[in-house]
Amino acid sequence: MRSSKSRSRNKNRNNRPSGGNIINRVFDSSGPDGKVRGTPQQIIEKYNQLHRDAFLSGDRVDAENFAQHAEHYTRLLAEAQREVDAKREEQEEQNRQRQAERDRERQERLKAQEAAANDPANMDQPEVPDAPQEQEASGLVETPEEKPKRPRKPRAPRKPRATPSDEGNTPEAAE
Repeated sequence: MRSSKSRSRNKNRNNRPSGGNIINRVFDSSGPDGKVRGTPQQIIEKYNQLHRDAFLSGDRVDAENFAQHAEHYTRLLAEAQREVDAKREEQEEQNRQRQAERDRERQERLKAQEAAANDPANMDQPEVPDAPQEQEASGLVETPEEKPKRPRKPRAPRKPRATPSDEGNTPEAAE
C-alpha cells in the first residue's frame, strides 16, 4: 500500500502547469512593489506602467528594476511566440506536403482512369442488330407470352372403345 506522502507528491506533480501555452498562461510575478498577476502581456504592461511612474517620481533605482522585470517578461513572451510560430510553420508545411501527396494520387487515379477508358479491350462493343425492326423501334423485349400462337391442328375423332356386349355384333374378318 502506498503511503499518503507519496500520494500527495504525485498529486502536486500532476497539478503543476506544463510549459505548454505560455502566451495565455497566468503568472504570479513577485516584483519589488509586490505581486503582479496575469498573462505575460498583462505583466509587461503593468511593469511598464510602474516603470513610468517611478521614473516620473524621480526614483531611478525602482524605475530600472521595473524596466528589467518588464524586459524579462518581454523576452519570455517573445520566445513563446517564436515557438508558436515555428509550430504553426511546421504544421503548414506538413499540410502542404499532405495536399501535394493527395494531388499526386488524384492525378495518378485520373491517368489510370483515362488509360482504362482508352484501352480497346475495355471499350463498349457495337451492338449488332439481330432483332426485327419493330422491336427496336418500341424498345420492348419479346417475351413468350407475346409471341403469336400457331393454330392448333384439329383433333382426330376418337375411335369408340370396344365393350364386351359389342363383341358379338362386330363382323369378324374373313380368314
